[in-house]
Amino acid sequence: MVLEVESRSTIDFRALHARERLFVMPNPWDAGTARLLADLGFEALATSSAALAWTLGRPDATGGVTRDEAIAHAVLIHRATGLPVNGDFESGYGDTPQAVAETVRRAIDAGVAGCSIEDQDQAAGGGALYPPAEAARRFEAAREAVERSGSGFVLTGRSEAFFAPGPDPLKEAVRRLKVYEAAGADAVYAPGVTAEHEVAEIVGAVSVPVNVLGGLGGVSNDLAALARLGVRRVSIGSGLAKVALGGFLRAASALADGRFDYGGAAASSILNGAFARPDRDDGDDED
Repeated sequence: MVLEVESRSTIDFRALHARERLFVMPNPWDAGTARLLADLGFEALATSSAALAWTLGRPDATGGVTRDEAIAHAVLIHRATGLPVNGDFESGYGDTPQAVAETVRRAIDAGVAGCSIEDQDQAAGGGALYPPAEAARRFEAAREAVERSGSGFVLTGRSEAFFAPGPDPLKEAVRRLKVYEAAGADAVYAPGVTAEHEVAEIVGAVSVPVNVLGGLGGVSNDLAALARLGVRRVSIGSGLAKVALGGFLRAASALADGRFDYGGAAASSILNGAFARPDRDDGDDED
């Protein structure tokens, strides 16, 4: 099967970034949760490397999920809903610029609408980041892969500065996000911001759309405030998966103690109704 370069989902995804208002892009972890989010009216979805790893019984960010698994997972989410999907492809599944470019090329060929490329050096451990010049080369290789494809694939430059050792994570994040913008990022993202001044400084430092990770507390929990600050996109990362697994563990722990305790939050027959409808794959990816 050969997939069209410029799919409808890619066009739709770029259009969401071009309009002058915030959109929320939640992160399901399987076809079922993706379809439930689509039913709620979300216009785009994203994968979560952590949520995927946990569904496979593996830890996150340790190389436990392969490139092929991550791309196939993003395709699964898209086919279940027909919605644009942004892939959380960690640091690009390779240490070289060539490996990063190959990840992006394969994602485009598979019909994924966009992805983020992180600057964390997972092989080094301890939250270490690639040096800025090396991170830029890796991102430039990703950008070149998009240009060669002729697609509208949305490429997000992501800095893990808030989770790395260092005295001033905001300053480091801003410095790196500006580098990624110069290297051709369509959007930028520094997960970990929770204060208004942090968001304002990032939005003011770049001209491309800014993504914020929601649900971390502070201003990241206030969609209206984020919109006022000029944020264009909010993703949830592993947040929904943590909520679901937290409820599962509470109920399962109670059962292990000989009690039934579902906390009044158990889903009902709405699930059968939601899943009775056919898959949403819009068919724009096959020639």
